This record gives sequence, C-alpha cells and structure tokens, in this order.
Amino acid sequence: MRIAVTGSIATDHLMAFPGSFADQLIAEKLDKVALSFLVDKLEIRRGGVAANIAFGLGCLGLRPVLVGTVGPDFDEYRAWLHAHGVDTTGVCQSVLQHTARFVSTTDNSGGQIASFYPGAMSEDRDIDLGKLHDDIGGFDLALIGASDPEAMFRFTDQCREHSIPFAADTSWQLARMDGDQVKTVVDGAAYLFSNEYEAAMIEQKTGWTPAQVAEHVQIRVTTLGADGARIDQADQPPILVPPLPDAEPSEPTGAGDAFRSGFLAAIAWNLSLERAAQLGNLLAVHALETVGTQEYELKPAPMTERLIRAYGETAATEITACLP
Repeated sequence: MRIAVTGSIATDHLMAFPGSFADQLIAEKLDKVALSFLVDKLEIRRGGVAANIAFGLGCLGLRPVLVGTVGPDFDEYRAWLHAHGVDTTGVCQSVLQHTARFVSTTDNSGGQIASFYPGAMSEDRDIDLGKLHDDIGGFDLALIGASDPEAMFRFTDQCREHSIPFAADTSWQLARMDGDQVKTVVDGAAYLFSNEYEAAMIEQKTGWTPAQVAEHVQIRVTTLGADGARIDQADQPPILVPPLPDAEPSEPTGAGDAFRSGFLAAIAWNLSLERAAQLGNLLAVHALETVGTQEYELKPAPMTERLIRAYGETAATEITACLP
C-alpha cells in the first residue's frame, strides 16, 4: 500500500516552562493578557505534521510519499528523511521563503502554548496532487494533513476528482475553518483523524451529531490522550482501545502524528482496526517519551514486550509479524 502524506513540513523550536501556565492567568484580565515565560531549555528539532507522519511510516518500512513545500534550508532535513525511508518526490522547494517554523512552550502539567509560521508551506496550494499521483504511478491513500487551508481544500477536491481514497486530518487548522470548509475536507473521507477536543469542534462547526459525522466518513478515529483511542463506524458499536499502561511522558509534541503513522501502517498491512489503534498507541508513546518528534527509535524486541504487557500475546504476535 502506497501512502501520500500532505501537510506541514517544519522545524520545531521546543521549550519547557518549569511552572504552570494556569497559575499565571488572571481571569478578569484575559482580554488584555501580556505574558512572557522564562523557559529552562530550548530544543531545535525536525517537525511538521506531514514529515512526522511520513517519518513514522518510513521507520515501519512503508516508503511513504511526502508532499509539501520547503525552503532552500531543507537539504539536511531531506537527507534525514531519505535515511528513514521517506520518498520526497512530492516535496517542492520555494525560491522565496524558508521552511515553516513551529514554536512551542510546554509547562510542567503538559499544557502547551504554540505558534506556527507557515513560510514555504503557503505555496502548498500550487501542488497538483492528482498530477503527482499520475506521475509516480499512483498511491492508494492520501492523508490530507494540516497545511495551508487552501491547499487542504484543493488536495481534497483533487482526491475526489482522481478517485483517490483520502484521510482527513484537520488538526490545528480547524481554528481557521468555518463549518462549510470543515465539511469540505471531511465529507467522504476514508478515515477521519482527530483528538477529543478537535472531534467536538468538528461537530460544533458542521452542526453534525456524532452519528452524522460517522455517516459522512467511513472510519472515524479519535485519540483520547491518556485514555487511548476510539474508533467509530456508522451503525457499528465503537471500538475502544486502552492506552499503554507504562508510558513515561517527556514531551507531548508529535504523539498524535506518531499515532497516525502506526495506525496507517497497520491498515497497510491489512490488520484489524483494533490492531491499528494498538500500534498507533505504541508509536504515540514512543514519541511522547522522546524530546523531538522524529527522535524515537523502533526496536522490535522492546516493542513486542510492551505490546504483550498492554494488549496480550495475540495482539503482539499479529503486529510484530509485520514489522520490518
């Protein structure tokens, strides 16, 4: 199964604040908030939702096609992705703008305040996903990840025009979309990915009930943080998959992207939806326990041991049999 992954390609600047954001907020002054946080450390890492997801898929042996726009500062990053099994045929280079930047500060309770500068990503709208599909001999699924909103709309339309199954992953671009725009990128998706908050926002903006959302997509996947993941299909009971019990969180950025990598890899291997969520949870924990979204390593023996502890021998056997 060949998967194209669209969305942001960025450099992450990750900082840690030793206190709590909540303790610094004054409720009656929120309309005039002006805060600066003295942070303890700064980590500069490779990131961007599309690159993170492609990295995880590449580490699992799937050779995903990364799609997006970068700046002239991308050569070292490109070499890193190649070394981890990512096909960058679909990556275009801007002559005007630098690669996107993500700047995030996390407090000691896991709260996060972040900003994102799109840079070259704003040119994603000029990519023709249908033409790329034809040029490289086709792909079986396109994940439409958070990017320039206009690019997301165009990619979704191009998937429909070329009969390419697509997964909708609006994530942080939900805040920029109105109800009709959300419907545009969700309706007809083979998979809809979101966290619990985003799931509620999708329902609020579209006016659809949870049952109606399930009717507009084939499979709805909702990550629940420390509670695992839920999978919904129209007229089917939900599949609830518990989390790994032994997670030791370090930095949350990229955990959701890693989940998508594991989930889609399992789908590519024709495993069940339950197994897909279990592998997704396992990769999410790998990212959660590592500073940097592409710094984790996947080693079969420790992966097997953790799967056995969390989900039992049968699940571990079925999943690890597919690992490269």
